[in-house]
Amino acid sequence: MSTHGPAVFVHGGPETSAVWFSLLEELDRDDVVCLSPPGFGAPLRDGFDVSLDGCLDWLVARLEEFRRPVDLVGHDYGALHVFNLAMNRPDLIRSWACDAIGVFHPDYEWHGLAQLVQTPGAGERFVEEKLQASLEEHIAGCRAWGVGEPLATRLAAGFDEHMWRAVLSLYRSAAQPALAKAGQKASAAAARPGLALFVTDDPLTGTYDMRHQVATEAGAEIAVLDDAGHWWMARQPAAGAAILNDFWARLP
Repeated sequence: MSTHGPAVFVHGGPETSAVWFSLLEELDRDDVVCLSPPGFGAPLRDGFDVSLDGCLDWLVARLEEFRRPVDLVGHDYGALHVFNLAMNRPDLIRSWACDAIGVFHPDYEWHGLAQLVQTPGAGERFVEEKLQASLEEHIAGCRAWGVGEPLATRLAAGFDEHMWRAVLSLYRSAAQPALAKAGQKASAAAARPGLALFVTDDPLTGTYDMRHQVATEAGAEIAVLDDAGHWWMARQPAAGAAILNDFWARLP
């Protein structure tokens, strides 16, 4: 019996676990679990705290169910959940890997769409527009964000009222200086082996220097992935999987 649990993947938002499909087919392991944060492809129960702290509590509870330390992987806002877990409950994981570590740098500024959602009034108008949009409009929106097919259609199919309202609350909970404050504990993530994936042409996750500084403080390995974009797991699934396979193969 293995001494460690499965590889657990956590996606961001507005997204569903569909982002991982192409990548999972390339992995050298079949003990894989995809967790969807409440509101993002999973039911949003009444009273759930859709925030950085609330999602940390959710992830802690889910990982405790495995009863063995897992290999945790996060993308986009899911990377925030993963690194937040690594800083606060490293006992629940064997390793962690994420692609957005630079957002915890004290000088990080949220990208334009996030700032729009975080702005009172403008964020509500954005959400109302999304709630009234058709499936075809959602697909076109995904393509405008740089999501290729078939992922754009798969993601758009998961957009619903719960997700858009969850986006509003989640992104506002992490408006600066909240992320910078959370990142002050980065060195605590060094308690477990970490992997910081640097996607060179992803403009949403901070500069190279920001990523490097936080990764160094967290004691993480750095792996560079070129020409893949924000949704690297769909555009370069084999290359991304090779990085993860190699990282896990070298774990104690």
